[in-house]
Amino acid sequence: MDLIRPDWPAPAWVQAWSTTRSGGVSEGPFDSLNLGDHVGDDAERVGRNRARVREHLGLPAEPLWLRQVHGCEVAEAGAVPSGCAADAAVARSPGRVCAVLTADCLPLLLCDRVGQVVAAVHAGWRGLAAGVVEQAVGALAVDPWQVLAWLGPAIGPDAFEVGPEVRDEFLAADSGAGQAFRPAMGGRWLADLDTLARRRLERVGVRSVYGGGHCTFSDPSRFFSYRRDGVTGRMASLIWLVRTS
Repeated sequence: MDLIRPDWPAPAWVQAWSTTRSGGVSEGPFDSLNLGDHVGDDAERVGRNRARVREHLGLPAEPLWLRQVHGCEVAEAGAVPSGCAADAAVARSPGRVCAVLTADCLPLLLCDRVGQVVAAVHAGWRGLAAGVVEQAVGALAVDPWQVLAWLGPAIGPDAFEVGPEVRDEFLAADSGAGQAFRPAMGGRWLADLDTLARRRLERVGVRSVYGGGHCTFSDPSRFFSYRRDGVTGRMASLIWLVRTS
């Protein structure tokens, strides 16, 4: 199984991983480690894929799988059921696994420096504009300077073409967000999700940001990409506490 482990200075008892598309049993456009149960893949195969991830990573429990809606709601692991509508999850107790599913949107993992709280965030452009980063950092309930952030695989700045209304929405909230956009053909723009997320993190006081640079669109052998393929699978980014400090 091909997995990505964040390179960040989190405590050893904070476990965090991102899956890729390899190592599962799904076929066709979902080949092979599709973890999304809402994309048209066979449910039995999705279940087997999720079981493989649980076994391979030694997960202490089934992840809190969210019904992601490109908003900014934050779910508290242990207090809500799987399938609740939210785009971020936070956990403060060992054994509760936060997870988000992506196939171009940015997965963002968060923890505090002493390893008492963790979060997983689904941050597409709509969620970023709606304030999901700010909501998730606030839900950690620690000083922002204590927060570590890791940016997972997402569509890269050379592939993510958007209309002028997307750029206008970000500029309305942050005049400096223009640095995350480059002109494209026909009055459109190329957007950099990593830069947009970093700006949002910086604006709420989070300075320790790691990761980025994995483009889902340009690496079809390793990553699912909705923008590239349309019908495709989903990867998971997961984080949990083995214990607290």
